[in-house]
Amino acid sequence: MNEPTFLILTALAGEPRHGYAVIEDVERITGGRVRLRAGTLYAALDRLRGEGLIEVDREEIVQSRLRRYYRLTGAGEQRLGAESARLREQATIAERRLRARRTDFGGATA
Repeated sequence: MNEPTFLILTALAGEPRHGYAVIEDVERITGGRVRLRAGTLYAALDRLRGEGLIEVDREEIVQSRLRRYYRLTGAGEQRLGAESARLREQATIAERRLRARRTDFGGATA
């Protein structure tokens, strides 16, 4: 799973959100490191809907424009959980190796 997909699913795990709210939440949870463009987001939302990982929660008209809210499906929740576990395992391995490196080299880094 690529990072933007992971972040979009993470944003939707909290509550249903419309597109711009997803963009804002992704920026917030990454400390501004990731700023999704609207075109990237909406292409990803369409793909995720097609894969059954998200669905439309509701639609409303705001200032004469359609605002569509998306939510995570059960399949999306499972996929996000699996990806979170995979990333956690990889981070644990990296941390273990860094600790071993510090021990092997007496605390010095090369």
